[in-house]
Amino acid sequence: MKRILVLGAGMVSKPLVRYLLDQPDYHVKMASRTVSKAEKIINFHKRGEAEALNVSDDVQLEKLVSESDVTVSLLPYTYHVKVAKLCIKHKKHLVTTSYVSDEMHKLDDKAKDAGVLLLNESGLDPGIDHMSAMRVIHDVESKGGKIVSFRSTTGALPSHEANTNPFGYKFSWSPRGVLLASRNPSKWLQDGEEVSYPGEQLFENYILQDVPGIGTFENYPNRNSVPYKDIYGLKDADTVYRGTFRMTGWCETMRKIVALGWLTEESPEEFCGETYGDLTRYLIGVGQDENLPKATASFLGLEVYSTVIKRLEWLGLFDNEPLPKDKDNPLDYLNVLTLEKMSLDKKERDMIVMHHEFVAEYPSKKEYITSTLLDYGILNGDSAVARTVALPAAIAVKMILEGKIEITGTHIPVIPEIYNPILDELEEMDITFKEEAKGI
Repeated sequence: MKRILVLGAGMVSKPLVRYLLDQPDYHVKMASRTVSKAEKIINFHKRGEAEALNVSDDVQLEKLVSESDVTVSLLPYTYHVKVAKLCIKHKKHLVTTSYVSDEMHKLDDKAKDAGVLLLNESGLDPGIDHMSAMRVIHDVESKGGKIVSFRSTTGALPSHEANTNPFGYKFSWSPRGVLLASRNPSKWLQDGEEVSYPGEQLFENYILQDVPGIGTFENYPNRNSVPYKDIYGLKDADTVYRGTFRMTGWCETMRKIVALGWLTEESPEEFCGETYGDLTRYLIGVGQDENLPKATASFLGLEVYSTVIKRLEWLGLFDNEPLPKDKDNPLDYLNVLTLEKMSLDKKERDMIVMHHEFVAEYPSKKEYITSTLLDYGILNGDSAVARTVALPAAIAVKMILEGKIEITGTHIPVIPEIYNPILDELEEMDITFKEEAKGI
């Protein structure tokens, strides 16, 4: 019996656990702060088990890791290195769906010495984006071509019929990560030059992009794309860009939310108000006697009738709704509000749009290649986000247990022995890419 430890019982964990429990001779233990969530996912399966875990309990965490063959960490990324060190100590493999941190990279030699694989970035983005891009890149190279331009963009969005709020966005998981990502600086290669912007200017640098057959979206840069020139082996590419899709209107609105100070994690000094409207007044420095929408518009350099002000009003940033007593900063207050007002209903579908664009040069021709994934959530079932994040990681776990991945050390899924089997099995689950190529 192979034993798998899954740390965390968040909103993307269910498809992974159910996939693994569907395999013969696998035992899955879910360990979570909220054990009731894990119990619901295990659902009395005879080879499943749920256990309450405080991740700060080093003794319990080490015991759980030592008893497993593979650990899957779906905890916040800040805990992954802690788990990885325990996996190395007890010679156990690790799978995560999060970006590789510098600290995780530094564990490469120790993991190799222990004969352990630390496989990260095995979800959607990062994950499927790497795998699908590398399949095209390697295919071009096998035909004697080279990639001279690469652009890749992904969006986790409400499906068009579920796009029913003025933000054009709905959360199928906790919004906090999305809000935090709104502060990330960005960098990419454009025609051989590095382009970079600080986090507060992230939403000033978007384009409108048509994805054929799907729609028109805002596309803004996603973190630092420059390392992917080396990660993907794009030695001939002078453009390397990774972006994020959102419905139109998102970028300007979020830029103004950043400008207001609603994304800070610091407790406001000497703030004694009690409502969302009170905090907005504090952030822009106006008293109770002023019209708040008008004062906010003036602060942001907008007309009071602008769409952005209407969105902020709809969200409740001008209201007398009490601030949550168990939070103490604007970001966490906003997290509560967005989850309340912008959650995806169980009767609604989300969608994943992933769109790669390549310019390939061959000795006798030049091609523009696109590879596009469109995946919808299942009504009253798993969201598209949950499926596309969890299933690649679950397949990777199975491959490790079956001895089909022999490498050790710290890795992401950019080599054929990892990405081909995962992409092939995802196709069997109707998670498929449509590829097109035309001469230019």
